[in-house]
Amino acid sequence: MEIIQGGVCAAKGFVASGVHAGIRKNRTKKDLALIYSKTRAACASVYTTNKVKGAPLTVTKNHIADGYAQAVICNSGNANTCNANGVEIAEQTCAILAAELGVSPLDIVVASTGVIGQPLDIAPIEKGIPALVKGLGDNSADAAEGIMTTDTKKKEIAVKFTVGGKECKIGGIAKGSGMIHPNMATMLVFITTDCKISPAMLQKALSSDIAETFNMVSVDGDTSTNDMVSVLANGEAGNVEIASEGEDFNAFMQALNTITVYLCRQIASDGEGATKLLECEVSGAKDKQTAKVVAKSVICSSLVKAAMFGSDANWGRVLCAIGYSGADVDINGIDVCFKSKKGVVEVCKKGAGIEFSEEKAKEILSEDEIVIGVSLSDGEACSVAWGCDLTYDYVKINGDYRT
Repeated sequence: MEIIQGGVCAAKGFVASGVHAGIRKNRTKKDLALIYSKTRAACASVYTTNKVKGAPLTVTKNHIADGYAQAVICNSGNANTCNANGVEIAEQTCAILAAELGVSPLDIVVASTGVIGQPLDIAPIEKGIPALVKGLGDNSADAAEGIMTTDTKKKEIAVKFTVGGKECKIGGIAKGSGMIHPNMATMLVFITTDCKISPAMLQKALSSDIAETFNMVSVDGDTSTNDMVSVLANGEAGNVEIASEGEDFNAFMQALNTITVYLCRQIASDGEGATKLLECEVSGAKDKQTAKVVAKSVICSSLVKAAMFGSDANWGRVLCAIGYSGADVDINGIDVCFKSKKGVVEVCKKGAGIEFSEEKAKEILSEDEIVIGVSLSDGEACSVAWGCDLTYDYVKINGDYRT
């Protein structure tokens, strides 16, 4: 497996574009993105478990009920959520795009992100779609920009891998900075691949992967109304279709996981106001679920996040987060350490504090990527969760997000 350039355009048969259509007031920011497969593709998606759901999720779920799609359109600046005519606007968007592309509206995945409860006008979308289609090409970066809201950087990656002797490629883009505490996936992620895989196996791969990746990310504890991850697989690599588990399916899963883990880290490190990426590595758990619960609890703790912002080795907050996680653990068997490229400092052994250099700990925690290591000494299961520090800027960004 090798990391390559191209994002969602790396795979054969996929093109993309992004334009400023006028949904957002800031004319310097693209607000409409398109990904298009030249051939109809297998499609799988996962959606937020929030009971309040954006209209585009309802429309997309209906459109890809047959397991296929050919295009993804996404606007930023408006979530199209809690709008009386939300479904109508999402369907209109698909109809207008379908006419421009010459495909069925039912083969279009539609997504929106931005302010909740604000009416979405179809006019700028209708006006922007012709330019969006005309701009289709090797433009993954433009599409990645078009789906951004409070993100400070574009998030995209691609890799090539081998299935059945055929070279395949898979790439993805994501947006996510705030309102990130998913219970299926996180914010918006679009993945493309030229690997041939059946819709059922594609859905199985995605649903399995997110349990260990996107569901293990948290920025602020808020589960969005518009979370969605969609994968399109058009089969243009020419491999024998993956229709069951086995060596080829495992190779695909590994490639998919490479994409999703990278995007998880990108989303967490770009959390609103964040200055540091936090990674909690839990080992020695009696089972996988225990490890996941502990890792997520530590990453979600506002006090841990604040301590990391201040480069304060306040390990007691880590134990506190483990203690209220609900996981069945022996507190007297827990070890904690902090790691970064500046080294490792052990701060807790068997649930009790040990002597350590505060100066060395400060140096380690002053880096922009911090690992919180937790050993439960109760088994062999492990898990990883990603998050970020909590800074003054998070409140500044969200204090006037709508206005």
